[in-house]
Amino acid sequence: MTTPTQYVYSKEHVWVKEENGQSRLGITQFAQSELGDIVFVELPEVGETIQTGDPFGSLESVKTVSELYAPISGKVVEVNEELDDSPEYVNESPYEQAWMIIVEPTDRTEIESLMSATEYDKMTSGE
Repeated sequence: MTTPTQYVYSKEHVWVKEENGQSRLGITQFAQSELGDIVFVELPEVGETIQTGDPFGSLESVKTVSELYAPISGKVVEVNEELDDSPEYVNESPYEQAWMIIVEPTDRTEIESLMSATEYDKMTSGE
């Protein structure tokens, strides 16, 4: 799968998609493939505030538990509750069905510091 170009990416493998002044977040295809089968997803509650670089949730796979690190700061306005019952969506559809949260960003300049798909691909390929 090629890395979608309509998103931007953090070094911690979280993608961000801008939509009507809000930001939708999820993990990348690369990240889910490294983790293996996801069996549990823990996400923040609507109304919580997340800060760049801080954990905002976690993923539990058959191999390990991994923290999710916020690529931007903001207020959580929506959480993908489907992941409670269907954590496998993270493996099956990381860019569509398995979005995790929607955030109202507090500082839009943070988004500009994230990587393009090309830059992310170079990072994950070790270039």
